Parts: sequence; structure tokens; C-alpha cells
Amino acid sequence: MPELDLLFLALLFFAEVLGTIGGFGSSMLVMPLAGWFLPFDQALGLTAVFHVFSNAAKIILFRQGVDRRLLVWLGVPAVIGVIIGARVTVHLDERLLSVVLGSLLMVMGLGLLIKEEWRLRATRGNALTGGAISGFIAGVAGTGGAVRGITLAAFALEKSAFVATSAWIDMGVDLSRSVVYASNGFVTREVLVYLPAMALISVLGSWLGKMALTRMEQGQFRRVVLALVIIMGAVSLAQGFSD
Repeated sequence: MPELDLLFLALLFFAEVLGTIGGFGSSMLVMPLAGWFLPFDQALGLTAVFHVFSNAAKIILFRQGVDRRLLVWLGVPAVIGVIIGARVTVHLDERLLSVVLGSLLMVMGLGLLIKEEWRLRATRGNALTGGAISGFIAGVAGTGGAVRGITLAAFALEKSAFVATSAWIDMGVDLSRSVVYASNGFVTREVLVYLPAMALISVLGSWLGKMALTRMEQGQFRRVVLALVIIMGAVSLAQGFSD
């Protein structure tokens, strides 16, 4: 395997560990990382497929405390939103999508970093709206974890239940957009060649993230992850303007 592939897989593993600990899901880091190595459409396809494996690992590792009402309130509109967003993506320019992705990452990262204690009200309407928005953003830009995280945080779930509920919702989102991306030709041979490695990375990264969650103060590490997200957003934004 070329050295570039090894570097890419190492970064995917790092992103999976950080995404598990930070609670946002790894797509906030994986999507801009994949954009360094692949065209934007293939990066979308790889992120979606990788996240299917990632969610499966989290569903197995974090089995306790799934909130079934949030699976419906947040999950159903998220799946509808991601299908719409993924269908829109094929009609958009790659430079524009890079700018959108970078802007979203920076705004969401800065917002979560500055307003750390801010919470939405725990209402069904906010769950429905947050689900739809997070799904649409995931379909268009490849990552909706921050919006979903903000919405789930309103319901004050225990951290393992938070990860488990988010993983189940995200599984529906990523399976749905993977089908749409594949039908649009985004899941290419260049993406499929990484499948075995992505499956292994998702399991090992999620497991290591779970072990770290039990041994460290989540809030402090969350701030480090958000800082990385902001940096990744700045890089994606620069790529969009320089292409």
C-alpha cells in the first residue's frame, strides 16, 4: 500500500477516536480529511460508507440506554433531510461545496466552543427541526454531527446513551445517503478499495474512544476536538477558494 494511503488510514483512525470521545461523530473530521486525498464527490461517498462502519461499531459497543423516542423524533426527519440533501449535492459545484463545508465546520465549531453551556429547549419541535437540518447538512456537506449533537444535548442524556442514540440515528442517515451517493457515482473503485481497512479502523477507533471516555474528563477533550474541527474548517474553506 502506498505511503499516502497509510497516512490517510492513520488519519481516519485518529478521527474515529476523536469523534467518539468528542461526541460529534467522526464525520466532522473525516470529511475534510478525505477531501485532501480524493475529489469532493468521492470524499462524500467515502465518509458516508466509513460512517456506516463507525456507527455499527458504536451500536455494538454502546448498547445501553438508547432513547427510543428520540430515534423517532430526531431520526425520521434526519433521514428525510439527508436524502434531499444528497440529491441536491450532485447539482452543486465542488468549490462551492468545499466553501460550504469549511464555513459550516468553523461556525459550528466556534459556536460550540464559545457557547459551551448553551442548550436548546428539550421539545419535540426542536428534535424534529434539528433532525431535519442535521440530515440535510450531512447530505450536502458530508457532516451534520454538530447540529445533531446540539439537539441531543438538550435532552441531557448520559454520555453512553448519547453516543448510542446518536449512532442509531446516524446509521439511518448514512445508509440513506450512501445509497443516493452510490446511485450518483460517488462511491467509486477508489472508495471501495478502502472498505476492509475502514471496517477495521471503525471498530478499533470506536473501542479506543470508548476506553478513553471512561478515563478522562470529556469537557476538556471536547474543546480540543472542537479546536481541530475549526482548523479543518479553515483548511476546507481555503481549498474551496484556491481550487
